[in-house]
Amino acid sequence: MTYEAVIGLEVHVQLKTRSKMFTRVAAGYGHPENTLTDPVVLALPGTLPVMNKEALDKIVRAGLLLGCEIAPECKWDRKNYFYPDSPKNYQISQYDQPLCRGGFVEIELPGPARNIMGEHRRIALTRIHLEEDVGKLSHGEGASLVDFNRAGTPLMEIVSEPVIHSADEAFAYLTALKAVMIYGGISDCDMEKGQLRCDANISIRPAGDAALGTKVELKNLNSFSFVRDGIAHEVRRQVAVVGSGGKVVQETRDYDGQTGESKSLRSKEMAHDYRYFPDPDLMPVRVDEAWKESIRTGCPELPFDKQRRLQKEYGVPYTITSVLVPDRALSDFFEEAARLCGRPQAAGNWIANDLLRELGAAKLELAQSRVTPRHVAELVVLVETGAILSNAAKEVFIDMFQTGDLPDAVVARKGLRAETNPDELERWCSDAIAANPKSVADFKSGKESAINAFKGPVMRAAKGKADPKRVDETLRRLLAG
Repeated sequence: MTYEAVIGLEVHVQLKTRSKMFTRVAAGYGHPENTLTDPVVLALPGTLPVMNKEALDKIVRAGLLLGCEIAPECKWDRKNYFYPDSPKNYQISQYDQPLCRGGFVEIELPGPARNIMGEHRRIALTRIHLEEDVGKLSHGEGASLVDFNRAGTPLMEIVSEPVIHSADEAFAYLTALKAVMIYGGISDCDMEKGQLRCDANISIRPAGDAALGTKVELKNLNSFSFVRDGIAHEVRRQVAVVGSGGKVVQETRDYDGQTGESKSLRSKEMAHDYRYFPDPDLMPVRVDEAWKESIRTGCPELPFDKQRRLQKEYGVPYTITSVLVPDRALSDFFEEAARLCGRPQAAGNWIANDLLRELGAAKLELAQSRVTPRHVAELVVLVETGAILSNAAKEVFIDMFQTGDLPDAVVARKGLRAETNPDELERWCSDAIAANPKSVADFKSGKESAINAFKGPVMRAAKGKADPKRVDETLRRLLAG
């Protein structure tokens, strides 16, 4: 029997805010343990929560970018559970009245070739709600330590509908969702810092059936690759269980990305296990049209919309836009360079290939680069007008990346300007032809490659500064005479 996987993802995204969700204490990463705390975070007696407006703004922005319906009113609930990383023994969250409902994430599936755009489809969302993060436990031999620095950080949970049917689709979903969050300035989504975490709910059913099977929640998926590998592993496991006559048990499993194996953690909790009830210390949130409109005006163009526009407006191929667009700053850098030089494809090639290569080798971010859009634009113009040759342009780029000098200054300092004197070029070509009568005869008899015998002497005479295209044109004209 053929089985179909049915997958829903729960993605937790830490919001990029200066302070925590219900207190003024700073939110951050990498600080000494238990230093980003205060009486509210530690749930000391008598403390009361106060909502973070910046966090509310950012979840509304996320909802608008993802096409959600923004609730005119939502409330806060207490999700009760007992675990060492939760100092309150409950989590302030949203249960039956989330701030955002519906919406979708546009994904791109891998194309038949890496240089061709793949199929696009929309993954429907169930909801997005806001809550507070918990602390972090570190388990050692005979002891567990808790760091409450993360506790209370604004945390957005994005829940998809169970409409993902493969590990590759799940990977594409996370990649697209991360790009939207970064574009919108909502989160940096650094998984190493715990800013994006994912749980997957996975079940299988006979192909063609509409009913959902028994789901298993997969935890500890701390990279997109582990999400993809873990889902593929769990689907195979469930198919094997059912194929051998067994039944899939509803449970939570821990996936180890290093070994590629999973193990049972506990039976899966249901909503009633958490005994949700409205938080008595927090008032409901009302979002009016004016609030939504003020946020909508600051929403950026979505990544796939930008990619389609760049391909249509600038004629830049998919191979270039697929490199530029995932990084909003890089794609903005490209647009400025293209505007300045009027040759977008050439600018895109320099940025996607040479600039990214040098940044990677130097371990620098784009914001740290000495090369600006003006540098790229001026270099493109020098090459396109024949002022410098392509091999010299590579040397110029590396120099200006290291020094920050503009291309013209580098060319002048290094003496790299191409030889453009037509009289000298004709003399060099004539001398090369006169010195090699055999190649002249071969070329005139139809041996096309014989022309290459003249190019070496011409380029040596020009000290490598002659334009190969003009050399070829001049030689052909003289040989035809």
